[in-house]
Amino acid sequence: MDQIKSVTPEDLAAAREEFLSERANVVAKNAASSMGVRKAARNPEAVAQNSLQFDVEVSQGERTNQKRSGRCWMFASLNTMRYRTIKKYKLKDFELSQAYPLFFDKLEKSNWFLENVLDTLDEPLSGRLMAWLLADPIGDGGQWDMFKSLVRKYGVVPKEAMPETANSESTHEMDAYLTRYLRGCAKRLRETAASGASADDLGQMKKQMMGDVYRLLVTCLGEPPARFDVRLRDKDDKVALSGSFTPQEFFAEAVGMELDDYVSLISAPTKDKPFGRTYTVSRLGNVVEDGTVLYLNLEPEELKRAAIAQLKGDLPVWFGCDVDQSYLRDEGMMDTAAIDVDELFGFAVEGALNKAERLDYGESVMTHAMVLEGVRLDEDGKPAMWKVENSWGKDHGRDGFDTLSDAWFDEYVYQVVVDKRYLSDEQRQALETMEPVVLEPWDPMGTLAR
Repeated sequence: MDQIKSVTPEDLAAAREEFLSERANVVAKNAASSMGVRKAARNPEAVAQNSLQFDVEVSQGERTNQKRSGRCWMFASLNTMRYRTIKKYKLKDFELSQAYPLFFDKLEKSNWFLENVLDTLDEPLSGRLMAWLLADPIGDGGQWDMFKSLVRKYGVVPKEAMPETANSESTHEMDAYLTRYLRGCAKRLRETAASGASADDLGQMKKQMMGDVYRLLVTCLGEPPARFDVRLRDKDDKVALSGSFTPQEFFAEAVGMELDDYVSLISAPTKDKPFGRTYTVSRLGNVVEDGTVLYLNLEPEELKRAAIAQLKGDLPVWFGCDVDQSYLRDEGMMDTAAIDVDELFGFAVEGALNKAERLDYGESVMTHAMVLEGVRLDEDGKPAMWKVENSWGKDHGRDGFDTLSDAWFDEYVYQVVVDKRYLSDEQRQALETMEPVVLEPWDPMGTLAR
C-alpha cells in the first residue's frame, strides 16, 4: 500500500446516515443488541423442520458428558464402542471409562512431545515448527487413529473400573501444570544437547522426565487398573458377563472391534488436497510406534454414502466437524438455514466464503467429534437430516441429541470413520497402497487433535 487511508469523520457520518436510512437496519439493531446475534437471526421456519424422526437409526444408551474437557474424540470413539457392548449383552446402559484413555493419552503425548523435541534440536527456537510444538504439547484433542493406537496398546475398561476425577472432568489445571513441566523439559534437553551431551545421556534424561509425568498423572487421575472384575446385567437383570479381565482382554471380549478395519475419510476441497488422494499430518500423533494419522480425501457425497451404509449395518459413525457454525445450541440444531445472519446484517457474512476458502483463510477447521446415530431420507433415498449423539450431557439439545441438516453436512463435516468394507475397491486400494501426502502440522485437518 503506497498510501495509508485512515477512517475519517466524514466516513463515519456517511456510514451512520446510510445505516439510519433503512428501517430494517434499526429493527435488526434492536433485535441483535437485545437478544444476541444468533437469536435475532434465528429462522423459525427452518427450526420447525427439526424433527427426531429418522428412517435409519441405531439405539444407544444414556447420553455421556465430557464436561469441562476437550475429550470429544475420546467420547465419540468410546460411544461407538460401547454400542457394541450394549447390543451384544442386551444391556440397558453401559459406559466405558473415559478417564482411562485420558491417562494414557497424556502419557503418550508427553513421550511424543519429548521425542519431537529431540528430533528438532537443530530447529531455531523462534521458528514456526518449534512455536507449534511448544504451543500445546499435550492438549485434550485427538483423532480416531490416535484413539485406535491407545486401545490397541492399552485396551479399555468399564467406567466403574476407573471413574472420573476432578481432573478428568475439568482438565485445565492438570494440563497447565503438565504443559509447564514439559516446556521446562524441552529447555533442559535442548540446552544439554547444545553442551555436547550424548544421545544416551539425553535418553536417560527423557526417561527420568517420563517418570515424573507418570507421577503427575497418577496424582491427578489415579492409577489405571491392570486387572478388574466385571459383572454386567442385561435388561432382564440376568448376569450377561462376569469375570476378571485385563483391559486388553475386556476389549477383545466385550467390544470385539477390528480396529484396523476402521478408516478415516475426509472432505477438504482445497487446491492442495485433490480428491482421491491419501494424506497424513506431520508430527500429529500420540503413540510413537504407531506413527501419524491417515486420511482419504473424498467428495462429501462419498462420506455420506459410506456413513449411511454403516448405519444401515446397525453401527454408529464417528465424525469430525466445525461444530459452532450455524448452530442453535438450545435446539441442538446444526443447519445452514437456521441462522440467517446475512439477512440480519444486510450483506454477505456466511456467504462471503465457500468451504474451501473457509479452510484456506482460517475461518473453519475441525473442532469437535460426535457420533452419527441416524438419518432421515427423502423420496429419492438421499439424506435430508442426520441424528447426532453429542457428549455434552442429557440436558443439552434434545435429550442430549443434536440434528444436522444435509446442507450443514456439505459445509462443515470434514471427516467420518467407517468400516472399509463400505468403500469402493478403488478407495480401499488408495488407502492400502498410495503414498500419503504429508501436510504441515498446522493444517486444518489436524486441528481436532489440538
